[in-house]
Amino acid sequence: MKRSKLTIPNDKGYQLNAFLELPANQKPEFYAIFAHCFTCTSSLSAVKNISRALTNYGFGVVRFDFTGLGKSEGEFHESHFSANVTDLIAVSNYMEEYFQAPSLLVGHSLGGAAVITAASKLTSVRAVATIGAPADVEHVTHLFSHGIHEVQEKGEVDINIGGRPFKINRDFVDNFTKTDLPEIVRNLRKPILIMHSPIDRIVGIKNAEKIYVNAHHPKSFVTLDNADHLLTNPEDSKYAGNVIGTWVQRYFPKKIIQKLDTDQDQAVGHLNLVEDNFTTKIQASNHNLIADEPESVGGDDFGPSPFDLLNAALIACTTMTLKMYANRKQWDLQEVYVYVTRVKKSSEELGITSEKLNRHDFFTKKIKLVGNLDEKQKARLLEIAAKCPVHNTLENQAYFESSLID
Repeated sequence: MKRSKLTIPNDKGYQLNAFLELPANQKPEFYAIFAHCFTCTSSLSAVKNISRALTNYGFGVVRFDFTGLGKSEGEFHESHFSANVTDLIAVSNYMEEYFQAPSLLVGHSLGGAAVITAASKLTSVRAVATIGAPADVEHVTHLFSHGIHEVQEKGEVDINIGGRPFKINRDFVDNFTKTDLPEIVRNLRKPILIMHSPIDRIVGIKNAEKIYVNAHHPKSFVTLDNADHLLTNPEDSKYAGNVIGTWVQRYFPKKIIQKLDTDQDQAVGHLNLVEDNFTTKIQASNHNLIADEPESVGGDDFGPSPFDLLNAALIACTTMTLKMYANRKQWDLQEVYVYVTRVKKSSEELGITSEKLNRHDFFTKKIKLVGNLDEKQKARLLEIAAKCPVHNTLENQAYFESSLID
């Protein structure tokens, strides 16, 4: 996954701070836009986790700060609901001009209401996903209800939301009553995924029910058990991203993942050392993978470790080789189980003499064969298991050439 910083002008001329997350091969199949929650920013960990999860499904994802929030220009009182929607449309227009029009909109909390509204105006959008979204736009006014009476008297006041100071005015307050979100949902007629936590104390679960009832099929609901409103547990946001990535495939035309930049490259991996810890995005042929380190060594354990993948390659190659051989011989091999363990052993333990190394990689490979096979056939299959290409590669000395490229 590669991240690029963007600066996107909105309809008022303000520059919106944005980031474009790309798959490992830097060639997205489709593009998505993520809209953050009320008073949040695109740097919220849940926003980053969901965006990066979607890159594993071939998406390029733009996450951006609404007007007056994060590092975007403008004032917070200009970041009312209608402005959020026009910001989304501005980002969509920018993507259409310089990359590709977005096909998926994802929104968190009030951002969920904003993406529903924007999706009703953008023909390129094929599907919408919301997380903890309110069923009506006015729901958010309870967060600054303590300032509404005062703002009607003074025109502009300072308020506190979640421990942070903000300035609001009459236009800001009044704008939250101008959008009939239930009616927009009823007329949307696009696939929608509604995700919500049953213990959400900021936007109650009843909101998800109302959105679901108003929406037309195809519509889906997924509960985010035990998650809080901001998805502060990384596992919750990671799960949400993977669910969205899987769900949306149903409504998008199947595309072959684009090939790598050069014909001879068989795989590519990318790690952002600043933001991704050890989590590495990999593209191998038409498939996206994640590798990571376990938590015990400082990783996030979002995927198998490099040596887990090595063991998996040996297992997969062994089972496939046995299948091909048994099929050719027309033997009754029905199932294969392969158990692999890799450890380090000394030259003395292995009974060998080595001038270069004293510690050697040692693989144990235990194989269980299921089928109507005699002892001679089993013995032959054990021999064949040692001839699979990955086994041979590991057993023989390999040669490497490394270089730096631009």
